[in-house]
This record gives sequence, C-alpha cells and structure tokens, in this order.
Amino acid sequence: MKAQELRAKYLDFFRKKGHAVIPSASLVPANDPTVLFTTAGMHPLVPYLLGEEHPAGSRIASVQKCIRTGDIEEVGDDIHLTFFEMLGNWSLGDYFKEEAIAWSWEFLTAKKYLDIDPRLLSVSCFAGDATMGVGRDDEAAGIWQKLGVLRQRIAFLGVEDNWWGPAGETGPCGPDTEMFYWTGPIQEVPETFDPKDGRWVEIWNDVFMQYNKTTLSTFEPLSQKNVDTGMGLDRMLAAFNGHRSVYDTELFKPMFDVLGKSQEVMSNDEVRKARVILDHVRASVFIIADGVEPSNKDRGYVVRRLLRRSMVHGKLLGLKDHWLEALVGKVITIFDSAYPELVENSQKVFAVIGNEQRQHEQSLETAFTGTLTHVNALVNKSEKVMSGKEAFGLYQTMGIPLELIQEIARSSNIEVDTNGYEAEFEKHQKLSRTASVGKFRGGLADHSDDVIRLHTATHLMNAALRRVLGEHVWQKGSNITKERTRFDFTHSRKLTPDEIKQVESLVNGWIAADLKVKKEIMPLERARSLGAIGVFGEKYPETVSVYSIVDPKSGDVISREFCGGPHVEHAGVIGKFKITKEEAISAGVRRIKAVVGS
Repeated sequence: MKAQELRAKYLDFFRKKGHAVIPSASLVPANDPTVLFTTAGMHPLVPYLLGEEHPAGSRIASVQKCIRTGDIEEVGDDIHLTFFEMLGNWSLGDYFKEEAIAWSWEFLTAKKYLDIDPRLLSVSCFAGDATMGVGRDDEAAGIWQKLGVLRQRIAFLGVEDNWWGPAGETGPCGPDTEMFYWTGPIQEVPETFDPKDGRWVEIWNDVFMQYNKTTLSTFEPLSQKNVDTGMGLDRMLAAFNGHRSVYDTELFKPMFDVLGKSQEVMSNDEVRKARVILDHVRASVFIIADGVEPSNKDRGYVVRRLLRRSMVHGKLLGLKDHWLEALVGKVITIFDSAYPELVENSQKVFAVIGNEQRQHEQSLETAFTGTLTHVNALVNKSEKVMSGKEAFGLYQTMGIPLELIQEIARSSNIEVDTNGYEAEFEKHQKLSRTASVGKFRGGLADHSDDVIRLHTATHLMNAALRRVLGEHVWQKGSNITKERTRFDFTHSRKLTPDEIKQVESLVNGWIAADLKVKKEIMPLERARSLGAIGVFGEKYPETVSVYSIVDPKSGDVISREFCGGPHVEHAGVIGKFKITKEEAISAGVRRIKAVVGS
C-alpha cells in the first residue's frame, strides 16, 4: 500500500461514518503559546475539544502535519521522526468509546479497507492510577472483547503508555487504548500479547478525552466527552508493507537515491547519519513552507538546528556539491500532491535553505576540521572520552558549540564529558567577571549623540555578525568613542570580503528601515526566555535592562541584548555604517572597528 492510498482510504472510511474532512492546519499553532509546533492531530482542535462549536460539525477527520523535537537525539533508529503525518478522527461531544473502538477495528480488519488478519492484532488499555483518581478502563477492554479480541491479547498499562495529553502544559487529556500490529513471522505470532516484545508495533491510538489538566496540574471533567484518535502514517505504512523501519517506505527511498546509496550497502553508522539527514531536511522543508525561517530563537532555532545537524552529518558522510538542494527538491516532489503548499512556497524554501547553507558552510568547515583533529588524536590514543576542559577549549578558542563537538565526536564513538565542560564554563565565567572589572563594561566614552549612535550601530552589527557567521559569535568586549566603535567577538578565522559586505548590508538595511529601539526592564529569566544575549561570561542581576530592535512588518527580532544604554530611539538617525578594519586579537577572538556617518 502506498501513502496516498492510505490517506485516501482513511478519509473515505470516516467520511462514510458522517465525519467532515478538514485540511491539515499549519505546523505553527495559531493561538497556543505553550508549544512551538503542532505536535498532534488534536492540537488545532483544542478550542472545540473544550466545548466551542466547530463549524464543520461534531465529527471531524483529517491528515495533520506534525513536528516533535523531544526525541531529536533518537532520530536515525527505526521509528523516530521529527516530521510525521497523523491520520485522525474526532468526536466533539458526539460518539464515545463504543463507536470509536468498533470503527477502529472495522477499518483495520474490513476487506474493503486494510484487511488485516485479526490474529495479527493486539490492544492495550489504561490500568488506572490512584494518584490521579482514575480507575482501570474495563469499559474499553470489554468493547474489544465483544468485537472478538481475546482477553490474553489485551494488556493493561499505566500512565506512561495509556494516558494521553495534554499537548502542552495544560488542556484536554484522558485514558487511551492502543492497537498493535505483529511484524514478526506469522507462524511465530504469540497467543498472549507482551507489549515488551518489539515485534508488536503500535499503529493506532484512540484517546478518550474526559479531563482538562489545569495550570495547577489538577484534572477537571470536561463539559463534553471527546474522542481523539491518531494513526502515524509512516509507522502504519512501514508495518503494513512489512518494512523493518519507517525509513524503508516509499516516502524515504527516493531521498536515499539522491544520496547515491541505498541502506543495504551502508554500514550501520552510515545508515543512521543518512536517516538523520533525510529526516531533518524533510522537517525543515515543511516548517519553512509554513512560514518559519532559521534564527537563534524559538521555532527559528529549531529549523537552524535541524539544518545544521543535517549539514554536519552530510559532511561526515562525505556528501558533495548540491546534495542539500537536491534533497529539498525531492521532498517537495514526494509530497506535492498531498501538500500543494510545498509547491506554492518552493521558491522561498529553496532560497531560505540555500542562504542558511551559504552562511554556515565556512564556519562549519573550520569547526569540523578543528574538532576532528582533536577527536582523531583521542582515537589514536584509544581514548573514549573527550574531557570537559578540551571541549571547552575548542569552544573558547574556535567558537565551536558543544552540540557540534558532540556530533563530530559521536561519529568516532567518543563521548564528551559534559559535566566537565559545564564546570570549565563556570570557572571561565568567574575569571571573566574578575578580570573585566572596569574593562569593556559597556565601553561608552560619554553619552554624546555620536557615541549613542555608534552604540546602537554596535548592537545591529552584533546581530548581523550572528546572522552571517552563526550563533557561535559572542561579544567579548567593546569600546566606543565619538570616532568609532571597537567590537571584540568569538570567531575562529578572518572574515571574507563578502562576509564583511553582508554584515554592512544588513546593518544599513535596518538603519534605512528606521527601526524603533525599545527599552524594557524585566526579570533576568524572562529576558533569557525572550532570547536576550549579552557579553560572554558576564553575570547579570536578577532585574535587567533589555534593548530590543524588532522589524514591525515581519515581527522578526533583529536584536535583543542586555544593556544599560543609552541608545537612539530610531535606527534611521545612525547614518551609514562602514567597517574599517577586521583583525585577530587572540586565538578564536576577532576585532572589528567601524564608523557611522551621513
């Protein structure tokens, strides 16, 4: 069975059961600040699950795009994915357990639909939890038995397995019943269902929403009982077609063709790297098509992390030329009929990913080479752990983020001592605070108009450097006079003329847009949650002053820094920005001098 056939059969079945079929919502939640992405099929339906009337009625079905990043380190095994499609049907105060379970069984076993042999199916139900005040779900188990499921094929499991939700910190939730498909040899299918036997693969989940979890972590009965079901398309497709992994299906095979190798001829390590690449590129294409661009904050940071991880693994696999561009095109081709928005936004997707790749290629090359030298030295000495001191040394001298060090080290089976890294980082912070008293602390010579204009220009330059070179760029110090700004930052190599031009272009573009500069006083933790940055190693008080520069048209945060000020109120008064000198002042630290004028 192919993906499009499974989507069509599912929607056709529930349309005939009186369900309105609705299109997938965006991956960016419309009115839910508790999560970054749409993580489940029910996510866009939360207001209706809480009692609001849905314009399409009380029976809904859809195929929903979803993103989950909680298991990003597990991607590359047989089952974990960042982007996936969820087939779902919902009852909004309409039918409940009896109909939901019966219809699930019918879709799975009816000849017209999936025609699965009932002997290959087992189910689990909620075992109850005294601390929550919810008993065992004997009702669901009884319905399964009436349909012909043997008692020994029903397992009762706890909260971790058979309780769903909420999608965020609060919201609808309740007990669920899950369906499992036997993927081993048919002659070995056991009479008794053992959920720990990995040959049983979960394919469908019916959630019976009876509660709303409040901000106090209490469970209140919902005003209406709802049903929320979810069938992961990739997992169902793999199980039904006898594949061992979700990466063996038609949705991934054409992407492996782009890499020029099939999984069968790769080593286990190569297979895992390739799967990470395909998963991350696929997820990035869908996220960007829904309006998110790479940045250093929130959703944008997720995209940037996905793309960077794919680039790192691409380099580890030795991929060359236009592999990333080719993969992007293949993802769009695979999904164009199901998700026409990919075609509609393809030009933007190619441009955004291409720009991200160009921005980080050189810094990635430097970071990769520098880290690999250290990793190979450890391998040659038969050592299995990179010390925290050595890892922090790579960060301090070359600006290589810990996550990238771990990725490269992991490829050679080297672990990084993260506790030791954190200890070195803390030690460095203490030394920096001691050494920096009276030196580069704000760096303003006075509060004249010329100095203030250069001060704001310095914030814009810092933002531009992080966009062009990467978020490994951190301010190490600054000094501003009436004549010029001097800015020290972490970076491992000389800037190219093109990079300097890009930085100047970004800063002058923001100045030309006359962006407003906003000052806010807020708690330190809130400032950090908003993505505010400061001087590397600096310690800030519990209440801080934060200056933000935001593009009002796009909502893009251009700059947000801890700063005592003062600054101009509008960037337009700064004048033309020009970098006059760029040089090294120590290993891994560069210095820029710049001026502004009419």
